[in-house]
Amino acid sequence: MLGRVTRTLRALFLDIDDTLYSTSEFAAAARRAAMDAMIRHGLHLRLDEAMAELQEVISEFGSNYPFHYDRLLRRLPASALPEVNPAILVAAAVGAYHDTKYRSLFPFRDVPDVLQRIRRGSDLTIGVITEGLEIKQAEKLVRLGVVPYLTPKAIFISDQIGISKPNRKLYQRACNEVGVRPDEAMYVGDHPESDIAPAKALGMVAVRHRWQGGKHANIEGSVPADYEIRSFHELLQILRDDFGHADL
Repeated sequence: MLGRVTRTLRALFLDIDDTLYSTSEFAAAARRAAMDAMIRHGLHLRLDEAMAELQEVISEFGSNYPFHYDRLLRRLPASALPEVNPAILVAAAVGAYHDTKYRSLFPFRDVPDVLQRIRRGSDLTIGVITEGLEIKQAEKLVRLGVVPYLTPKAIFISDQIGISKPNRKLYQRACNEVGVRPDEAMYVGDHPESDIAPAKALGMVAVRHRWQGGKHANIEGSVPADYEIRSFHELLQILRDDFGHADL
């Protein structure tokens, strides 16, 4: 915890990726499963070679590009490709990726308990402000099992709204929609520049979830968060001690 902020709090907004669950660990496992499936269906590459090529595709075209596996096959030499319809390889990769989602997409262990306690023990609006594709981010919320703890009209996905992080208008839009001033809202995220900086610039209470395995955990931001936490249970103490939510 970096400091103490005492003010009225009416809304709590959360990031999703590397905040509610380990995006980095999940993505690595899912991508590895996809490449392993391609190899099992005939792709003539070692797993480490396939992973390196896939990472290049992701770096060049972005994580939300919908044709990673097609692009991967196009860039490989003919000697790496089996005598099979390339759609089979792509389908194998997509299926393995989604199978990993079914098996492995879980929230951090303390997230459900903390959100349930906040939901039951306070009158806070609990919402989400997230960067990403509309259905992809919504699916994460469903699979993580956190939807029952969220205020239904307080889910804000950049692709759905047309405003991306770190544009502070995304955060202002969320506050406006739920009827709170920015200084009456808290935002919890992991990225120092995309999450913390715009939220704090707008006047929100900015909480950085800086868990040890996070992709951005070792990056220092241009502005400090109001608080830093390494587990969601620490959030309860902040809400109790500094914002008067004694029943949490």
